[in-house]
Amino acid sequence: MNRFLKNYLGLLAFWTIPLYSYAQTPGPAYLNPALSIQERAGDLVSKMSLQEKISQMRYDAPAIDRLGIPAYNWWNECLHGVGRAGIATVFPQAIGMAASFNEPLMFHIATAISDEARAKHHKYLSLESRNIYQGLTFWTPNINIFRDPRWGRGQETYGEDPFLTGRMAVNFIKGLQGDDPRHLKLVATAKHFAVHSGPESTRHSINVNVSERDLRETYLPAFKLTVKESGVASIMCAYNRFRDEACCGSNLLLKSVLRDEWNFDGYVVSDCWAIRDFFEPDRHGVSATASEAAALAVRSGTDLNCGNVYDPYLMEAVEKGQIAEAEIDQALVRLFAARFRLGMFDQPENVRWASIPYDVVGSEKHRQLALQSSRESIVLLKNSDKILPISKEVSKLAVIGPNADDYQVLLGNYHGTSKHMSTVLEAIRNKVSDQTRIYYAQGSEPAKGVTVLKAVPSTALYPSNRDATSHGLYGEYFDNPSWEGTPAFTRVDAKVNFIWKDKTPVSGIMADAFSVRWTGFIKVAESGSYELGMNACNGAKLFIDDSLLLSFRNPHHPTEIAKAVELEAGRFYKVKIEMFSDGSDPQSHFIWGRPDEGNYEKQALEVAANADLIVAVMGLTPHLEGEEMPVKVDGFDGGDRTHIRLPEVQTRLLQKLHATGKPVVLVLLGGSSISIQWEKENLPAILHAWYPGEFGGDAIADVIFGDYNPSGRLPLTFYQKIEDLPDFEDYSMKGRTYRYFNGTPLYPFGYGQSYTQFTYSKMKLSPGSLQAGRKIQLSVEVSNAGARDGDEVVQVYIRRENAVEALPLRSLKAFRRINLKAGETRRINFELDPADFALANESGVFTIEPGQYSVSVGGGQPITAIPSASGLNPFLIQTLRYNGKTIEFP
Repeated sequence: MNRFLKNYLGLLAFWTIPLYSYAQTPGPAYLNPALSIQERAGDLVSKMSLQEKISQMRYDAPAIDRLGIPAYNWWNECLHGVGRAGIATVFPQAIGMAASFNEPLMFHIATAISDEARAKHHKYLSLESRNIYQGLTFWTPNINIFRDPRWGRGQETYGEDPFLTGRMAVNFIKGLQGDDPRHLKLVATAKHFAVHSGPESTRHSINVNVSERDLRETYLPAFKLTVKESGVASIMCAYNRFRDEACCGSNLLLKSVLRDEWNFDGYVVSDCWAIRDFFEPDRHGVSATASEAAALAVRSGTDLNCGNVYDPYLMEAVEKGQIAEAEIDQALVRLFAARFRLGMFDQPENVRWASIPYDVVGSEKHRQLALQSSRESIVLLKNSDKILPISKEVSKLAVIGPNADDYQVLLGNYHGTSKHMSTVLEAIRNKVSDQTRIYYAQGSEPAKGVTVLKAVPSTALYPSNRDATSHGLYGEYFDNPSWEGTPAFTRVDAKVNFIWKDKTPVSGIMADAFSVRWTGFIKVAESGSYELGMNACNGAKLFIDDSLLLSFRNPHHPTEIAKAVELEAGRFYKVKIEMFSDGSDPQSHFIWGRPDEGNYEKQALEVAANADLIVAVMGLTPHLEGEEMPVKVDGFDGGDRTHIRLPEVQTRLLQKLHATGKPVVLVLLGGSSISIQWEKENLPAILHAWYPGEFGGDAIADVIFGDYNPSGRLPLTFYQKIEDLPDFEDYSMKGRTYRYFNGTPLYPFGYGQSYTQFTYSKMKLSPGSLQAGRKIQLSVEVSNAGARDGDEVVQVYIRRENAVEALPLRSLKAFRRINLKAGETRRINFELDPADFALANESGVFTIEPGQYSVSVGGGQPITAIPSASGLNPFLIQTLRYNGKTIEFP
């Protein structure tokens, strides 16, 4: 039978089960769309055996054919675009989106992401594919508080402030889950619940304990907002312990707070393999055996296991009386309620989201949204003498730095595959006039001991050692994932540097399984040490002279691995590469680099000597910071940072570039704050662009050359030095974030400059009764006093004057991003709720204490130590006194 016809008939059969059941016979209740979700889920669960129930509590749930339940993999990612599933629009990393301070933009981004996710899901169904990263349940967003810049996963969050985090998350979740009263568009998952933010190296064993005040003031508010306001359908529990309970087995967090206090009615999923931490040696030690761990997690409220503890150990737990089947039933009803809410058992024509066409994926509309979001995320930290923007007619420009010509630094982690990307270097080349000379040098390694790996060029590859004029490797392509039988075709590939995107190379069908074997030779022109490796999915082996150099298989996303080898110039070394793919993101890259190349700096200084101006593109990379990584070099350990400065090799290069006397514009990329004290004091202009997404290079060039007026604001504090911070493992908020840090920051939360100047006037704060619950009206006039149009982020902070030490110095309570034309003035209105003035006491209870409060409104925090030259972050303050009944204005 024709494959496409077979796929179509299979999909049609799946979707028409409910139609057939009710067209012909009364059928089971779970197929009746007229019943409530709870009735349908309960009926379906009642028809399962215990073993079938347990099988559905693992993330890769198998089919139950007799009940018409198809296989389903619950694991999917869309942190800043659909991740790890081939083509998708890649938006700025989460920390960059937070820097936009733009709630409506977050909703539009999430709507675009959910459009693409739905379209991809139904495309996969049409191909009878139900693998990881193909479902409708997404483990996004990460709303942990980025309390310490050393945390490598902080890039996944919306920063250090609970209010900003909550507002961005609410809008993102609403965009993901949609507004249909019958069916969810996607399931969003707020993670990691709760009190979780590193270190990565101890996350499987650390026991966190914070005060009730810190818990309620900082760690829980964003989660509460997502439950109460956005109706998030899922929560992921964290790896660590909290107050001696493993978070995925916590009665306090999952029962008392989440279910009883907040009335959460969705399901809870464990972080991946977190339940194994309950009983494995040198971890939490809260359970003696796997069955005890499984029972504890389910009893506490963790319904779905990303891992392999529930199946098979829940059966043993039931047999030993450690858990009752009725408790398992409760978890199953929650899980199937989610699948019913997604429309998985309804006819497609009755599911609004099932008709989204595939051509929305990477569409022009979404690409323009990605460009807008990249632009809005960029923060201008310094611009002395208005050196920016640069003229496009600049005569000679040097672009230098390890991040200047690297695609990966645009993406961060948990990303998809873009149709379009331009590095910063490429975007600058595309922006300037034909008369401008562009000089480029890498300049340095990202960090000492870290090699930049790029595709092995065709000039070093040979299909035969007898023909030095032909280049490339001989490729055998198979229509199966195990190199079996006769190749479907063979060819010589100039180099192994493939991202197959939506069409696999053998069948041309998205997500089809295949394998490739490349053979030939590699020859280098210069003897020395080389890093040779692979970046591939889902598995690969690399042989040099018939010896296995490296091997990996079944990663959940493209994996980069390399090893050092000594190569002699002029000698032909045999190469064999075997890779296979049976997933959603097929790609294969044969990569190399020179770890002992010592002329980076020399080349950079030669390039700088030719230029009139230098753009230095520096910072961090997703190869250095991220989730539980095998990285241990100066400044980085296991995905976290051991200091918060720029890597030493980069600072040394910047100092030498500065010594040339040429103006240096510093562009920073990375997922966190960086201590750039020397750079701030010595360089005339600094931009922070985070991991800015597929259009990040273009957006940076737009800002540098004045096609876009920068308007991002810092979603976290930039500290002067690591000594300003408490111990990384100390979760107390004392001395952390702008709300509790008493020192002088390098750059404060909420900070960001513009190419224009904004002024504030005529602040009005209306009287109200906090006790009666009446809203307080705040208004202010904002003027663009400069010569350029631009966006301003208006920020409102409340401070309890003369408060005890444990209370926040001030807290963000409202913000709005506005666009003002040059010379335009607009009155901006806010409503403050009485709850905005409440603070948690030692018992965690929020109260509004009598006393004096200050309300500030402006372009940043009311910090007089931060200069306001050129209209930078002006602010107005009004004080009020609350006597327990009414508000008085002194």
